[in-house]
Amino acid sequence: MSERTIRLVLSDVDGTLVPHDKVLTERTITAVQQLHEAGIIFALTSARPPQGLAMFVKPLELTTPLAGFNGGRVTDTDLNVLEEKTIADHLSAPILALLASHGLSVWVYQGADWYVLDERGPRVEYESNVCQCEPSVIKDFDGVETGVTKIVGVSDDFEACAAASADVRTQFGEQVLATRSQRYFVDVTNPDANKGSVVKFLSAKYNVPVAQIATIGDMENDLSMFKVSGFSIAMGNAIDEVQRAASVVTTTNENEGFAVAITKFILDAS
Repeated sequence: MSERTIRLVLSDVDGTLVPHDKVLTERTITAVQQLHEAGIIFALTSARPPQGLAMFVKPLELTTPLAGFNGGRVTDTDLNVLEEKTIADHLSAPILALLASHGLSVWVYQGADWYVLDERGPRVEYESNVCQCEPSVIKDFDGVETGVTKIVGVSDDFEACAAASADVRTQFGEQVLATRSQRYFVDVTNPDANKGSVVKFLSAKYNVPVAQIATIGDMENDLSMFKVSGFSIAMGNAIDEVQRAASVVTTTNENEGFAVAITKFILDAS
């Protein structure tokens, strides 16, 4: 038996909790139930909006906050806002222009509202199905550049996304945070809207030291929570940088990696 003590598990969703079809497996549901039975707190964080996490509340019997937008908008399970961090208003327009200059389609999230210019744009229909929410189609972003929680650049040209993400960091420095939740996304948020801040939020809320929090994820935007938490688990499908940063690596999300990790590294090690 390990001397490791884990009292809270914080998980990413896409590429981690769910396989490519975005449907919870029975093994995943059972693993979370076993965490509950062991008295270990379980919570979710994602680049998705909080409403895109709501479908997990009932099957996973969640009572913990839903940390959407990488921590930019945190709600309770009824979607009442507990904490929100927005991009400085004067930065929205130049960020939108920069992402567009790289040939990316652009989305804006303002609170719970999702705005796009083209409902047939890349990934719009897919995202709508995954998050079970519909965007509002507008002719321009002039009226929605204040109180912005997240700006997303979208393209199936992964190199263009990487270049745009780097360009945002170069031009705006620490005024915003640009991360990749998927290879086809560039997520731009308030600099304090990151999954590391979610770890700290949950640590304070539940009086659990960060050393006793385990995190599990697969993409660049998960690195900040790995840095803060006491124990980190990378998915077998995680990008190389995430696997190198993790304490351990589990199997892929297509091979029950989440359930394997919970059983092997949390429950059997407690």
